[in-house]
Amino acid sequence: QVQLVESGGGLVQAGGSLRLSCATSERTVSRYRMGWFRQAPGKDREFVAAISRGGGNTAYADSVKGRFTISRDNTKNTMYLQMNSLKPEDTAVYYCAAARATGWGSLSVEYDYWGQGTQVTVSS
Repeated sequence: QVQLVESGGGLVQAGGSLRLSCATSERTVSRYRMGWFRQAPGKDREFVAAISRGGGNTAYADSVKGRFTISRDNTKNTMYLQMNSLKPEDTAVYYCAAARATGWGSLSVEYDYWGQGTQVTVSS
């Protein structure tokens, strides 16, 4: 079973930046589509960004488009989320996920494996 571990969360002032990492021990990570989701207190889990197996195609939620960048380095078995121009509404627990099967990328039900989450808090 694939294990995913997020890191890089923390407390940041509005307008600042953070880079989240998602590491996996899976040596054939290129077999998996991957994505980032977030969940704020009292809200449903929300799609943030997704990336194709080879990293050539990406997708973003409208709320983060232009501010966040998803990437992956399959040689390091790691996926990243660069978050710039952070806003208080970005405050949430961020989860990385991996999917085996073909899918649209933005639905949580597509993903088979999930990390434990990392807290991002943006103060105003």
